[in-house]
Amino acid sequence: MKAVIQRVSEASVTVEGKVTGRIGQGMLVLLCAEPGDTHATADRLLAKLLKLRIFSDSAGKMNLSVQDIQGGLLVVSQFTLAADVWSGNRPGFSNAADPETGERLYNYFVDAARRQHPVVETGVFGANMQVSLVNDGPVTIPVQLTS
Repeated sequence: MKAVIQRVSEASVTVEGKVTGRIGQGMLVLLCAEPGDTHATADRLLAKLLKLRIFSDSAGKMNLSVQDIQGGLLVVSQFTLAADVWSGNRPGFSNAADPETGERLYNYFVDAARRQHPVVETGVFGANMQVSLVNDGPVTIPVQLTS
């Protein structure tokens, strides 16, 4: 699985003019499933993200996790993270999981996050989404775990 995480002071996702998810301070998670990913891969990625110390402590050091600050998670599916742009000018997406597998793993990840963290909001899998955010820092970190 691949994720791009952004430390945000606020973020939201809108589908067809309706806000489907909104958080204040926390983490925007752009999530992509790849072939071979499993529930175990999703569990490992979630554990890593919940403990990742990217929020500032009182001394201004990145020393706190999203759980420490009781921040929100906004989880948005984004198969384009698997884009292959090395040949030609049009990205290929054969490195992404098929849509059925991607949706199943996305839903599993979100359900697991909701069991472990109090504030979890989402986009809509497969929808055309508009994502708004205020990147705090800016802090943007790519994370990739293989199965």
